[in-house]
Amino acid sequence: MSNIEELNVPFDPFADVDEDNKQQASNNIHLRIQQRNGRKTLTTLQGLPEKYDAKKILKTFKKLFACSGTIVEDEEHGDILQLTGDQRVKIAEFLVSENIAKKTDIKIHGF
Repeated sequence: MSNIEELNVPFDPFADVDEDNKQQASNNIHLRIQQRNGRKTLTTLQGLPEKYDAKKILKTFKKLFACSGTIVEDEEHGDILQLTGDQRVKIAEFLVSENIAKKTDIKIHGF
């Protein structure tokens, strides 16, 4: 009889997987590109560890990549850095070379 009662309980196949992904996802840095108008694009960096100063990193990006940028504060995702142009590969190389993040922790999205 106990087997029949267990059949009525809803089973969530993703219950354990969601918990593991949330822990790993918090360590990831996401680089995304957004199309603005025409050929203009916007690169966003999300998930930068809080121990690093986003303002100083943004200032360095703006000097190295010759682009403009801003910081958008989001309640759910924290500080998001926005840069003009497609800077995804350059940002990833900079973060790895300065030991801010590992190459495996950086996720590049878009096109």
